[in-house]
Amino acid sequence: MAQVLGGITTSHIPAVGNAIQKELYDDPYWKPFFEGYPKVHAWIKDHKPDYVINIYNDHGLGFFLDRMPTFAIGAAHEYKNEDEGWGLPSLDPFPGAPELSWHIIESMVADEFDITSCQELPVDHGFVVPMQLFWPGAPNNPDMPRAVPISANTVQHPIPTLKRALDFGKSLRKALLSFPEDAKIVILGTGGLSHQLDGQRAGFINKEFDQYCLENIVHNPEELTKITRMDLVKNAGAQGTEFLMWMMMRGALGDKVKPLHQNYHIPISNTGAGTMLLECEGVD
Repeated sequence: MAQVLGGITTSHIPAVGNAIQKELYDDPYWKPFFEGYPKVHAWIKDHKPDYVINIYNDHGLGFFLDRMPTFAIGAAHEYKNEDEGWGLPSLDPFPGAPELSWHIIESMVADEFDITSCQELPVDHGFVVPMQLFWPGAPNNPDMPRAVPISANTVQHPIPTLKRALDFGKSLRKALLSFPEDAKIVILGTGGLSHQLDGQRAGFINKEFDQYCLENIVHNPEELTKITRMDLVKNAGAQGTEFLMWMMMRGALGDKVKPLHQNYHIPISNTGAGTMLLECEGVD
């Protein structure tokens, strides 16, 4: 049966993709951000996952306000970057894993989650930036795992509650552990942390709230389910609702995890940028 190795979180700001394209790793503005990733690269190289579950939110590319599924899972053979941010970098398609995708979809529907299945799904910076951060040169990194994209609604209200997001992750874990293949799987929770890009609070960042979330998601994620959707918007900003994808990731890791690495830096493109590496119990 399959094994869930752990989870990795990262912000997926489109400006990061631009910085990667221009190789701004040592630029004074970007260096503190990129310094949060070498330890993650080493862990990935050591464990070599076969599959990556990339939990992200679509930014009006595959879905829009008139059609916004709460949870959608890609079931394609490949995923093409059609990013709307900073132009269209020329990238080869990311390899998919339809057999794993359909296993997840069927398992979660049986577990009472209503899933939108997507046999075609263009991907934007929410999916692509994390892949390039964790597998430099992606999708052409030789260790690039096959991907299953999971898109969550963080845009069109009503969005899922943090409890629903955590429960989604728990159901996802059941699906992954029942996948009949001797495979290693890593889960990405992307987006966030606190940020608001428009309106009267444009530029809003809440370091104290970000730290509260970082502290509790490791060993006490149930505490975070007490945060209502409106309180999440109030404390994290309109786009800080992306934190629910971190909760989806956390639910899929099981009760006990080992925190191996954390980096938090502000501001990066008006965002509280966070990275965490959590290893599941029993992983060598």
